[in-house]
Amino acid sequence: MKRFNMIDDDFICENCKKEVSKLKYTARDHCNFCLYSKHVDVNPGDRLNTCLGMLVPIDIEKYKDTYKIIYKCKKCGNTHKNIIAKDDNFDEILNIMKKEF
Repeated sequence: MKRFNMIDDDFICENCKKEVSKLKYTARDHCNFCLYSKHVDVNPGDRLNTCLGMLVPIDIEKYKDTYKIIYKCKKCGNTHKNIIAKDDNFDEILNIMKKEF
């Protein structure tokens, strides 16, 4: 069973180098500018994954009344999904949806 740990910290995005602020209503798990993430969790918020690869946003999928970003890890190849945040760059979301792989 997945357990959620509420770790909501500011960080510097390793992809775009921008300062990313706390989300404040749930744990921030990706950059709201470029939408990249980092493969740090086994279960949401636990920070126990030793991979530490960059999670590249490769697609967007509908999830209930919102959307999820689908990621592929550049290091280990695993896929991962995160719910979009209210302040995510909508233009970048549209760009991801338009990409052909």
